[in-house]
Formats: sequence, structure tokens, C-alpha cells
Amino acid sequence: MQLELKAVQHAFGDAPVLQDLSFTLNRGSIGCLLGPSGCGKTTALRCIAGFEDIAGGSIQLDDEVISRHGYSLAPEKRHMGMVFQDYALLPHLSARDNVAFGLHQLPRNQRRARADDYLNLVGLPGHAAHFPHELSGGQQQRVALARALAPEPKLVLLDEPFSSLDVDLRAHLAQEVREILRRCGATALMVTHDQLEAFAIADEIGVLNGGRIEQWDKPYNLYHRPATRFVADFVGQGVLLPGYINESGTVEIELGELPGRLVGDNPPTGQVHVLMRPDDVLHDDDSSLTAVVTHKAFRGADILYTLSLPSGGKLLALVPSHHNHAIGEPIGIRLETDHIVAFARE
Repeated sequence: MQLELKAVQHAFGDAPVLQDLSFTLNRGSIGCLLGPSGCGKTTALRCIAGFEDIAGGSIQLDDEVISRHGYSLAPEKRHMGMVFQDYALLPHLSARDNVAFGLHQLPRNQRRARADDYLNLVGLPGHAAHFPHELSGGQQQRVALARALAPEPKLVLLDEPFSSLDVDLRAHLAQEVREILRRCGATALMVTHDQLEAFAIADEIGVLNGGRIEQWDKPYNLYHRPATRFVADFVGQGVLLPGYINESGTVEIELGELPGRLVGDNPPTGQVHVLMRPDDVLHDDDSSLTAVVTHKAFRGADILYTLSLPSGGKLLALVPSHHNHAIGEPIGIRLETDHIVAFARE
């Protein structure tokens, strides 16, 4: 199974929402559309599901065009499962009956057996008779996932599936959902604004901005090899410092020459802005380079320091928390860049 979007367009009235949205998701892959609120990611999911018509381009599932301008295959004929943001469980039905709700084509005993199989798959073997109000948020999310998987769809769509859960439960369930999808061999597409959720689940991520994908890539590449300034800013933490690239490809900033190599097929030359991640800056008391602590965020095992340079520029440094420095204190730093990302200075 392959999902392919080609130059998809959608608008609400005169306001464009999706503009030339294109990507391909291969069979058995878990993809994610990641972006800020209002970027069009949920609208894209609704267009794929058939809940919204598109104004241009096409959406293809396997070898069949399921949406184009003037034509839309009915949602129930698309063989897709959907996990909604609020789970959309039917309150008057048990967990088993919620999972079996989309299995009308099967005899009753087979519906019951398959519902129980998928409740077991999502780790709820003893909760088949429980009603939604008797389940925790995490358990309701598992029931919603089991319901989406039970009809054995071609594609599973997940709309911000962890947004109503607390932070600790989100991280735990995100890993579990990935394992469940993997065991099923399911092809899935999730939308979220949370990059940690996207990293935990997805094989490939498309970063959306203004209805367009800025970069569709593996999580590692989005972090270490962002293709645009927007991706560099939205994915991970970091700052852009002014620098210069000479003819030999050496990158220099005010702290000196950076180790490592430039990434990208067509790296810029001359005056640039250089992306510096917190993991590019190491704390080193013996270093001759220093910066002043202007802010600190305690995170338990580590502290995220904001450091001020002599020019007034800022750096971020992630430091083990037993190195507890005061605001206003200068500390020694060492730069350890491997992948150097630079953008032409505007």
C-alpha cells in the first residue's frame, strides 16, 4: 500500500489552507505531519480520510485515485481507520462493542472474537466489558486504537491522539502505539504539533508551514540536516549565530573556527547564519572560551543554560545537572559541532 499526495490544494472560502501539498508514504511505514497550530495538518488528514473535498491535485491510495477536484471517494469506501483527538468512543457501548462497531460485515461471534483479539493486542485483555467512563484516558486511547485497527484497514489515521493526556503518559503511550502498529504491520499517518511525539512514533516526518511541506525526512535528518530556516527553528532547540564560510569551506563564528563539516547538497558561501544546537556546546572548565550564564532551566538530570557571548549573541548548552552554575557566572565552553548547518544571511 502506498499513500501519495500530489500538489493537493484546499481552502476555506478565500483562505488557502493547503498549497501544493505533496508526499509519499510507503506500505508499512509510520508517517507524521508535524507543525504549529493553523498550518493545515488536521485539514490534510481530513482530506485523506474523505471528510473534506480538495480543490486541486490528487490523493492516491495504492493505484486508485480517491480524491481529486470534482471527485471524492466516500470515506467508508476508503478502507481507513481513524483515531480521533477526543477518541469518539460511544459512551453507551462497552470497550468490546466499541471495537466491534465497525465490523458489521462479520457474524456476531466473529465480531466479538476479533474485538477481544484487538483489545488483547493493545494491552486491555480484562477490560472488554468496561464502559468508556470506567476507563482512564490512556485506556480509552487504546480502545480507540483497537477500534481503528480491528477492520484491518489499508491506512490508519491518528489526529493528535495524545493531546488530552498528561506529559508522562504521552511519552509512554507513544512508544507503545508505535510497537502496536509495528506488530500489526499497519501503515499509519499521524498529525501532531509535538515534535517529541513525532520522534517517538514516526519513521518519516513532514514539517508543515503554511499548508506546504518544508521537509519530508527521517527524524534524525530533520534535527541534524534541516533544509530550511523554519525546520531548523521548529524542530529541536537552537540558535542562529552570524558567521562566515571561506572558500575552503571552513565555518567561522565569533568564537572561532568550527570543527565538523557543512551539510546540504548546495551549502552557502560567504556570510551566513550558523545553527547551533545545545548538544554542540560542551561545558569545559579548562577551556579558554567562556560565556556568561543568563538563564537556566533545571531538568533533573541536566540543566539547559542560556549563555551570553561578548557580542550579545546567545548560545544554548545542555549540561549535566551536577554542574550547577549561577546566573551571571562565566563558564568555560568547548564547541563540538559535527553536522554544521548554515543558511545564507539575508
